[in-house]
Amino acid sequence: MDVKALFEDFKHKTILVIGDVMIDAYLSGKVSRISPEAPVPVIHLDNSDERLGGAANVALNLLALGCTPILSSVIGEDSNGDDFISLMDKRGLSKEAIYRSKEVKTTVKTRIIGNKQQLVRVDDERVTEINNTDAKAFLDRIKAVVSKGVDAIIIEDYNKGLLSADVIREIVSIANESNTIITVDPKKDNFFEYKNVTLFKPNLKELQEGLNMFFDFSSQHDMFEQAIEKMEQRLNNDLSFVTLSEHGVFIKTKQGDKNYIPAHIRNISDVSGAGDTVISVATLCLACGLSPKDTATIANLAGGLVCERTGVVPVESEQLMQEVDNLYNK
Repeated sequence: MDVKALFEDFKHKTILVIGDVMIDAYLSGKVSRISPEAPVPVIHLDNSDERLGGAANVALNLLALGCTPILSSVIGEDSNGDDFISLMDKRGLSKEAIYRSKEVKTTVKTRIIGNKQQLVRVDDERVTEINNTDAKAFLDRIKAVVSKGVDAIIIEDYNKGLLSADVIREIVSIANESNTIITVDPKKDNFFEYKNVTLFKPNLKELQEGLNMFFDFSSQHDMFEQAIEKMEQRLNNDLSFVTLSEHGVFIKTKQGDKNYIPAHIRNISDVSGAGDTVISVATLCLACGLSPKDTATIANLAGGLVCERTGVVPVESEQLMQEVDNLYNK
């Protein structure tokens, strides 16, 4: 594989990322004592940080790989929404497909970290299904972007209410009518609304919950593959791509070709955001014409790399390119 040419090709792709967005906030410091007020640690604050999260982290992964991402979501007309726009500006992300609504509250997830260990997370959010007015304005922005031409569309579902069943069907219809690759990182609630997509990427837990089939993957591969078949019968997707944590990943084509790709040995620090990285890299590889097996292999590498770093962070392009080159050409 000409890895350098592949990563150069990444730079010529434009990908529309659609989904729930949020701010990932971090408060970190040292813990040296327990509070006299309650049996909880006292953190002496050393650092605070705010990062783009949710579907925005997918966009950041694409940006890190040289691609041009266009992020589409709905955020609130609130101070947290202002902060979100400011973070987008700092990263140079286009705001053309962002819609702001008075009916929406911008989500902020604050992680409190003491002695490099997450102690608690505070979610400031209001989860409600998108109303018809906001949905129309949101979809109009998506149509405008797709009409200009994109190489692929990613749907990143975080179950915050943006991706209602009607909205999902409309987005998939827009992609199919324009013959655009569309990939999905789903959640349980609307699991089976994503019919006729290019690639569907649940993790093992989401697959089991979506189908209400629970089994031990280590010893019941037959049950796992039965679950995949049942999922495909209902979704009619081209590719099924399942992340399996320490077991690696699995990919299967509509024609029945399947590959289990093992995980690489890593010093795991934090699995937060790994799924965002996997869907980003997989979609970019498909847009560049890679085979399903190569797509899954490279996405698997990328997901493992971000697990070695703390917090929700995008993949590092040079590091991924080196690992891909080592795997294919050494």
